[in-house]
Amino acid sequence: MFGRRVPAIQRCAINIARQRFSSSLSPCRCILARRSLSASTRVPIAQLSFVPIRAIHASGIKLSDVIVVEGPAFAESISEGDIRWIKKVGDFVNEDELVAEIETDKTSVEVPAPQSGTIVELLVEDGAKVTAKQQIYKLQPGSAGAAPASAPPKEAPKPEPPKAAPKPEPPKEAPKPVAPPTPAAAPPPPPPPPPPSSVQGQIPRTPPPVSRPPPSPMSSVPVVNIPVQRVTVPSGTSPELAITGAREEVRVKMNRMRLRIASRLKDAQNTFAMLTTFNEIDMSNVIEMRSKYQKDFMKKHGIKLGLMSPFVRAAAYALQENPVVNAVIDENEIIYRHFVDMSIAVATPKGLVVPVLRNVESMNYAQIEMELAALGEKARDNKLAVEDMEGGTFTISNGGVFGSVFGTPIINPPQSAILGMHGIFDRPVAINGKASLSFVYVFS
Repeated sequence: MFGRRVPAIQRCAINIARQRFSSSLSPCRCILARRSLSASTRVPIAQLSFVPIRAIHASGIKLSDVIVVEGPAFAESISEGDIRWIKKVGDFVNEDELVAEIETDKTSVEVPAPQSGTIVELLVEDGAKVTAKQQIYKLQPGSAGAAPASAPPKEAPKPEPPKAAPKPEPPKEAPKPVAPPTPAAAPPPPPPPPPPSSVQGQIPRTPPPVSRPPPSPMSSVPVVNIPVQRVTVPSGTSPELAITGAREEVRVKMNRMRLRIASRLKDAQNTFAMLTTFNEIDMSNVIEMRSKYQKDFMKKHGIKLGLMSPFVRAAAYALQENPVVNAVIDENEIIYRHFVDMSIAVATPKGLVVPVLRNVESMNYAQIEMELAALGEKARDNKLAVEDMEGGTFTISNGGVFGSVFGTPIINPPQSAILGMHGIFDRPVAINGKASLSFVYVFS
């Protein structure tokens, strides 16, 4: 009946009789035509309710249910990013499964699947630039067993024809005898010597005796005779030593994050008049405090007491005492901030990220340690949002985890200062005229 009119339906005014039954039969009991029934049948049917319908038109083409998936929205400071595909065409993905990542200047944005289905087409190539809300791929919803409608069936591999037997090689001809080489022509005889000139006279046949100086003892120190072993070089090889080992070069395209880091570091170097001072701190009291209260701190808060939280808290106190260090220069104005948002540098495999601790001046050691652990985990899992890295007023960079002794940290624009933490060393320190061993911490 699909795609064409049924002649019987065109000739008769079709009515659908609907009646409620207590049995399991469908409410639509039958299809009746007025002229095709007997008179005895028309009476009970007349008591039923009839709904007239029109002739049915249908198309054999099924509408496609493929959906076009758009990329996520970016922050206001980000305009575009580079896409990296994790799935390919034909892969089945579950709802919220990661399909691609868009790497921006500051972080990577994940692209999850809106629902379960099969990827039928990628609208952008791997590594291409994409903008916010751009259409990036097509997805056909369905279960894992459903195959995409547009995928053509794979042809069975054709059997390879049998290879022909190799033809026998023709017999080789016997080598022809080589003619002996013809002897070379004899060289011409040398020309006769010129006759002696009458001006120079005749040359004596025997030279005159040469007078030699008398022998004298040598004043130099005699050299010890060292046996020298001659090395024979095979013919056809150069006496120069050949270069051994792998000497290949590999070019890798820099990702957007590393390009942004390099650009900002160079901008900071060109913009700021940077000055670095180095100091030493006796960490004996902090080390003693950690060893004394570590178990109670761990039992109460479920996290270890590290060395970062005392420095973060001390830096927040110092910034409140010296507000000009916490300020920002904006053209001809100085913006003083009465809050401390501490940026903490974290090294990840993809590059350096700087998440921000908000309102550090009102946090205690436990709150700082918990927030640092949460931001560090998000940074290592590449799940930091742009909002997590914006708005810092001061930065702390801990280079001591890499074994650094001294270092010159670079200011994070538009901030005005940065604190660089380095290694802890056991050194003898004179206290009240007495030498004692202390833990010395170097910072810049």
